[in-house]
Amino acid sequence: QVQLVESGGGLVQPGGSLKLSCTASISLEDFTVVGWYRQAPGKERELVATVPRFSRTEYADSVKGRFTSSRDNAKNTVTLEMNSLEVEDTAVYLCMGRLRWSGAVSWGKGTQVTVSS
Repeated sequence: QVQLVESGGGLVQPGGSLKLSCTASISLEDFTVVGWYRQAPGKERELVATVPRFSRTEYADSVKGRFTSSRDNAKNTVTLEMNSLEVEDTAVYLCMGRLRWSGAVSWGKGTQVTVSS
């Protein structure tokens, strides 16, 4: 069973930074795309960033210029660097990956990010 495990969440003040990591139990090359979603209380899950295997990373408009995501195939890890954090960024951040051979999507359990003064 494929596992994705997020880490790095926490409490940060507005304007601060956090770096999230997602480590996969299999090679990242077995995913056509990996990425990040987030879900705030009472809101639907929304896309944050996708990191395709062979094309450039895409970001939600709300995080462009502030967040950067990349994949390190050697470490089977996807990172999400978040800068200039805003209260509205508060959410559970979930890592996902679409498997190359089946198209199935695997999800991590999420890590909480809270932006508050």
